[in-house]
Formats: sequence, C-alpha cells, structure tokens
Amino acid sequence: MEVVMIEAGWLSVLPPLIAITLALISKEVYSSLFLGIFSGMCVYCFFTGGNVLQAVTYLFDMIAVKIGQNGYMIIFLVLLGSLVVTVSRSGGSDAYGQWAGKRIHTPVSAKLATALLGLLIFVDDGFNCLTVGTVMRPIADKCKVSREKLAYLLDATAAPICIIAPISSWAVAVASEVEEAGGLNAFLRTIPYNLYAILTIVMVFFISATGFDFGPMKKAEEKRREEGLAGGQEEASAAGRGTVPDLAVPILTLIVCSILGMAYVGGGFEGRSFAEAIGENPTAGLTLGTFAALLVAMAMYIPRKLMSLQEFMTGIIDGIKTMIPALTILILAWALGGVCREMIGTGLFVSNFVSAARLPMSFLPAIVFAVAAFLSFSMGTAWGTFGILLPIVSMLCAGGEGAAVLIPALGATLAGSVYGDHCSPISDTTILASTGAQCGHLRHVETQLPYAALVAAVCFAGYLVAGFTRNPWITLTASVLMLLLTLLGIRYYGISSGRRGRYRV
Repeated sequence: MEVVMIEAGWLSVLPPLIAITLALISKEVYSSLFLGIFSGMCVYCFFTGGNVLQAVTYLFDMIAVKIGQNGYMIIFLVLLGSLVVTVSRSGGSDAYGQWAGKRIHTPVSAKLATALLGLLIFVDDGFNCLTVGTVMRPIADKCKVSREKLAYLLDATAAPICIIAPISSWAVAVASEVEEAGGLNAFLRTIPYNLYAILTIVMVFFISATGFDFGPMKKAEEKRREEGLAGGQEEASAAGRGTVPDLAVPILTLIVCSILGMAYVGGGFEGRSFAEAIGENPTAGLTLGTFAALLVAMAMYIPRKLMSLQEFMTGIIDGIKTMIPALTILILAWALGGVCREMIGTGLFVSNFVSAARLPMSFLPAIVFAVAAFLSFSMGTAWGTFGILLPIVSMLCAGGEGAAVLIPALGATLAGSVYGDHCSPISDTTILASTGAQCGHLRHVETQLPYAALVAAVCFAGYLVAGFTRNPWITLTASVLMLLLTLLGIRYYGISSGRRGRYRV
C-alpha cells in the first residue's frame, strides 16, 4: 500500500470523531470503528481524486498493513489467551483463589492488592493489564469487586506507571524523542511534571482505601454487591486438583522470561544497556516469554495428569477464541490510527494549530496538555501522540523564555498523551484492560471516564501553576492537594438526592 500523506485540514479530525461518537451513542464499537476508518478513506480519496471503490480498497489495504506491522502483538495476545485458559482449567486459578481468599477478605484489600500488583509490573502497559487481570480477577470476584472497577484499576496502573518508570519501553521511546533536550535525563526531569500519571495513582489508592465511588462506577459497584458473582464464573477447572504453584509458576515464568526476552531481542546480552534493550522490540520479547510460560505449563500439567495433551491443546485453541473480540477491536483501532497519522494528517493539523496560536509561554504547559489529550483521545495512542508533539514542543521552547517552560511542557505532553490513551475507547490499553478484567469494553469506557476526566481537570489547573511557578515540587504539591480536596468535597458534600452527606454522589 503506497500512499502520500495529504493535509486535509479540519476534515482530518472527522474519522476519530465519527468513530468515538458512534461508539458512545450506539454502544457498538466494531461498526463504529469500521465507519470511522471508511470516512477517513473517503476524505483521502476526495482530496486525491479517487472514488468510493478505491476508498474500500484502501480500507482493507490499511487493515492488512496493520496486521503485518503488529504481528508480534497479535501472536502475544493469542498465546496469552491460551495461557489464561490452560492455567484456569488446570485448577490453578481456583487454588489461588482459595489461598488468597484466606488472606484477602474484603473489597478494600482486593482493590489495594490489584493496585500494588499493577505498580510492580511496570515494563509494559499491555503486559500489565493482561497479567494483573489474570491473577486478580478470581479474587475480585470473590470479594465482590465489580468487573468495571477491576478494569479501571488495571487501566489506571498500566500506562500511568509505565510513563514514569525509568526502566520501561515507554521511557526509552520518550528519551529517543527528546534527544536534543537531554534524552533520558530530560525524561527523568519530566517525572514530577507528569501530573496525570502521578495523580491517577493517587486517586487509585484513595478510592481503593476509602471504598468511595461516584457516577456510573458507583452504580456498577452497587449492582455487583446486590447480584453476587459478576461476569460469570471462570473456566471450568480440574475439580480442585490444581495447586497454587500451577498458577504461580507459569505467571512468574511469564514475567521473568518476558523481561529476559525483551532484553535478548533488543541486544541486552550483546552489550546494550538494559533500558535501551527492552525498548527495542518489547512485543517480541513478550511473545517469547508467553511461549516459555506455555511450555512450563505443559510440562507441569500433562505428566501429573491435570489434563491430557488433547485437553491442553483444546485449551490453547479456546484461549485463542477468547482473544478474537479484543483482536478485532485492536486491528480496527490500529487501522483508524493509521489513516489519521499516515494518510490525512490529523496530527499535523493539530500540531500546526498549536504552533500558529502563539500564546504566552506561561500558558503553554496547560495548552499542550489539552492538545495532547485531544489528539491522543482521537487517535487512541499515547505513543503516536507524544511522537508527534514532543519534537514540536521542543522547537517551541527553544531559547528565550521558552527554555524555562521546556520541561513542564514536555511533562504536560506526556501527561496529556497518557490521559487520552487511558480513556479513549479506541486505545489498545483501554481494550486490553477491559479484556484483562473480562468487562464489556464500552462499559469500561463509560465507568472510568468520569474518574479520568476529574484527574485531567485537576491536571489542567496544575499546569497553570507549573507555567507560572516553573517549580516541579510546588506544582506537584498543589496538584495533589487540589485532587484530594476535590475528592473529599465530592465525597462529603456531593448531592444526588437533595441531601448532603457521605456517598450522596
């Protein structure tokens, strides 16, 4: 597929807006994404003199290209789906549930355990969502935590922790984009200015520890407590024959071998630094780690007759089937991002708009945060967004007064990118979080959006503080205080039934 990117002006934002609007209205994401891609191809053909038939051809060409470009991600996901099903059928998940159930008895402890585990797996966001979801889903069900809340906890401790962890695929990607500003050192300096990531983690622990919820999430939690086990039982297990190691050993193998696999694929055993190596091709390393975990599971289960070879292979095929809905959404989302970035210039249009605005430098961090959030939400990719905006922000802040707001503006770019990626219905991380929790995708988007939007609003105010004070610790302290005061205000003074009180939101 050979195309030349055009400048479609304001029409370049039409495809993501169509996809997102239709998805939120119709609650049906597949057709919404498909129509969004098709509208983008129609815009491209309108500007290049093509026709509707050519637009359809381009649509399937783009899907085929994205499948090829993301082959390792697809293989990783189907292998991980297979691992989840085979581990569950071995009885390991049930055994772990019984073991953890003796130690984790309450919704608060289940949510805090999920959040802590999410923070520990900081190498890659997709790996985080699926691994933590697999481990914690039985515990969340037992403790009557809704699948919607579990999906939020997975999503809110995935990209936010990856973007502030110095050793992660995200850190290497960001450092490569800001080489002229200082590379990895510049990335480290942006961490206290990455308000969305830090405040999201603060909010996760606040709502987990206090049991406070509001909006659609509160209704989901109340419904979960009233109904009993949400989302159905896990796969039928081996009648209690499995043990905790039948779950723990494959999962630990997955984690260790995935990290080693990322280092191996990136040349970490050939002299490159660990941080550089794991960022080279993380999905290839994750694929190797997942394959190793499957081999370990096979070696553990078949000799002990937890399952036969035929049952194990059936579990692999069934695991692949469980990933088909998520893969379909991912492939369509990749294609939509492709038409926006590579064909009709959505990112170029937004970035040019920012450059032409010529606003005072003190307001730049807040403005950049809003633009990055919009662009990331529209395209469903944090990496694509900061890949577009970081070089532009670096140029805007070159010399003069701009140099003083360079680091706050870079931090705001990363924060806005993560916010849009966190709550966009076409983001791969959002999709994988709903998959890891086995929660309806649009239901996950609907319930977490008010939480993400609240944090984003506080961040915008925080970046106004950053633009004028240009001090990371004043900015961070003020932002955390604003978030906590807002949450406490909603908790104790929110009104839903004409009365003031705790939980009246």
